[in-house]
Amino acid sequence: MRGGNRVIFLITKDEQTLLSAGILQSRSALRDFFELTKPKVVVLIVFTAIVGMFLAVPGWPGLMPLTIGSLGISLAAAAAAVINHVLDARIDLLMSRTKNRPLPQGRLSDFQALTFAAILCVLSMLMLGLLVNWLTAFLTFSSLIGYAVIYTVFLKRATPQNIVIGGAAGAAPPVLGWTAVTGEIHTDALILFMIIFMWTPPHFWALAISQKDDYERAGIPMLPVTHGEKFTRQHILLYTTLLVPITTAPYLTGMSGLIYLSAAILLGTKFLLYAIRMQKDSDPKLPMQVFRFSITYLMLLFLALLIDHYYIIRLGAW
Repeated sequence: MRGGNRVIFLITKDEQTLLSAGILQSRSALRDFFELTKPKVVVLIVFTAIVGMFLAVPGWPGLMPLTIGSLGISLAAAAAAVINHVLDARIDLLMSRTKNRPLPQGRLSDFQALTFAAILCVLSMLMLGLLVNWLTAFLTFSSLIGYAVIYTVFLKRATPQNIVIGGAAGAAPPVLGWTAVTGEIHTDALILFMIIFMWTPPHFWALAISQKDDYERAGIPMLPVTHGEKFTRQHILLYTTLLVPITTAPYLTGMSGLIYLSAAILLGTKFLLYAIRMQKDSDPKLPMQVFRFSITYLMLLFLALLIDHYYIIRLGAW
């Protein structure tokens, strides 16, 4: 309709309905793509990488490594998560925890997901290689392949020790953050790597106990499925017992001070008490409580490293 110099468009009720449906469908698709990236996992990965960046130098790590490095690492982690979704779509459909994901439900196709993963991966490598350094790009790509292909395709389906061997990829972020700032791999970065490497089995096995029936139904040889819950609980205690002294290494090597050491002992004691409790308590809710606490544990442990690092610097400045 034309009125004076203005043009007024009249939209019918049916057209409004179609427009609204299109907008809602687009928003839903964006949510599905976002879900494929496993954002909660990516946040933890990037957080440990950023801590590695700050620990690598006595002062400010630099704007470019911090911003571009963090973004590049997060994009690579997201790409690995998307590939994991594609490769696990069949077994995800058999598990109550994962059956409503976008790919098992057919809300997105494998082609769409893989295209998305490829874009994320290429952007990540270009950013890290051209704007940070190629060592970080290479290590990040290796971690992506380690998790998305070696762990998901081979280890996850081949051995109950899958999470122990595959844990190396998940333990890499602090090293990636360190190399993003310094361009080299330092022994202190490897200590951070070792902490996450030892943390991964008790963290994931607690989830595996909680989801044992799902893994058994999907034919995935997780430790509780192949060796039973009692054996898995014993190994959770074993790895937690090994983890606690390893977390004191930053203090023993001079990387951190008493603030971190105190936090490591307190957090480690609570984690150890949880692991001991799992030997006696058959409460079905306990494994998920341990799993959730393990995430909090790692975040607080690395936060303590960060706080301690800058407290020591401040003392040195005085």
